[in-house]
Amino acid sequence: MRYNKISLRDYNSGWEPDRKRSGGGLRWALLGTVSGLALGLFSLTSFDANALKIKDSSTALAPATQATTTPGEDTTETLTKAPQLPQAKAEPQAAPPPPPGSWHEVTVQAGDSLARIFSRQGISPRQLHDIIATGGVAKKLTDLYPGQKLRMRTTPEDGLLELVYEIDALNQLQVLRKGEDYESQLIAKVPERHRVSASGRIDNSLFLAANRAGLPDKITMELANIFGWDIDFALDIRRGDRFTVIYEELYLDGERIGTGDILAAEFVNDDEVHQAVAFTDDRGHTEYYDPKGRSMRKAFLRTPVAFTRISSRFSLGRKHPILNRIRAHKGVDYAAPRGTPVKATGNGKIVFRGRKGGYGNTLIIRHGNRYSTLYAHLSRFARGIKNGRRVRQGQVIAYVGSTGLATGPHLHYEFRVNGVHRNPLTVKLPSAAPLPPKYRKKFKLNTEHLLAQLELAKSRAVALQSD
Repeated sequence: MRYNKISLRDYNSGWEPDRKRSGGGLRWALLGTVSGLALGLFSLTSFDANALKIKDSSTALAPATQATTTPGEDTTETLTKAPQLPQAKAEPQAAPPPPPGSWHEVTVQAGDSLARIFSRQGISPRQLHDIIATGGVAKKLTDLYPGQKLRMRTTPEDGLLELVYEIDALNQLQVLRKGEDYESQLIAKVPERHRVSASGRIDNSLFLAANRAGLPDKITMELANIFGWDIDFALDIRRGDRFTVIYEELYLDGERIGTGDILAAEFVNDDEVHQAVAFTDDRGHTEYYDPKGRSMRKAFLRTPVAFTRISSRFSLGRKHPILNRIRAHKGVDYAAPRGTPVKATGNGKIVFRGRKGGYGNTLIIRHGNRYSTLYAHLSRFARGIKNGRRVRQGQVIAYVGSTGLATGPHLHYEFRVNGVHRNPLTVKLPSAAPLPPKYRKKFKLNTEHLLAQLELAKSRAVALQSD
């Protein structure tokens, strides 16, 4: 093998240490440096090229990565939404023009009728006829009372276009003209109902105690009606009797407009506790029951007049004040001012209406086959009361007077069972039907809540009295 001299000399130089290197060694060093730079430049160029390829590959794979889904997801390709251009602002719509005509408010005066009011407002009788002829709720316009308000929108050409009749705070009647006809509708407002409670102790009378407790008269009367089958408020009330009531107050637009119904009540009479809770069935009918589901309503009221005193009791040996001889008094006399309303104590049918000897003006009502009641010394009969007419419990049937053998205005009341006189104050009255079994569960839930509220109201009243 033949070697280049330069190479041979280079190899030989390594084996001859005593000889000095010539300028050829510098050339080899320069050649190695250049070779290293070239190699480094080549590697850098290759790296940039690979990086560029990877970047291009990632860009190409990006859409595929977005479309990747987990099992169970929708694999439909996701499309990129086009950018939305800003929408132009809608022009504000002009307010609708006011209805034609002008409004007038009229207050009903004593003796007014709708015909008189229309005549004063220049509305034709023909339009009055057309409104009443629509029937239905429009007939309420025939029952106007002084102080009520009517608002009417009219034009000289067309007359009445709209009428609004404020029946009460919660109901108004609207009559609106549609073409040549009129349409009427009843608009009912729904009030807010707030629960309130009140407690009191009787020193003189229920009315005075209720007034001190802040009870409205309507709630006081309702309280007496609820317990009126078990307690005679003319005879049984004792000093120290107590009551607690939970009832509703009605508000409309933040203003109190009246009272609702009693939700629960307790009356302690001569240390005997009576409780009642309201329950409304699926038909919307509300009744009062004791905590065991027994109806508070009995077949008969205990008394036919409210809050009066007894002037003469049931007695078989009473001396008659006018005849001045012993004569059985087979009923109870309730002294009351002339004109005090007399109520039917039970549902029944009028079998006698007229004058009956010493009884004076008298009514007799038959309640089924066993019971009958008699009301005597009446000043007059209520409107519509006549022989054969059916009446309901609590309905006003007549008014207290002093006709017949009477020394002053009072009501003589008799209660008969199978034709035999019984003491109205002590006779055991038949009960009404109890709560139907299908409502028992719902009633129990409602009762527990209301009775708990009653206990809380009583506790608060005791705490206030102790302070």
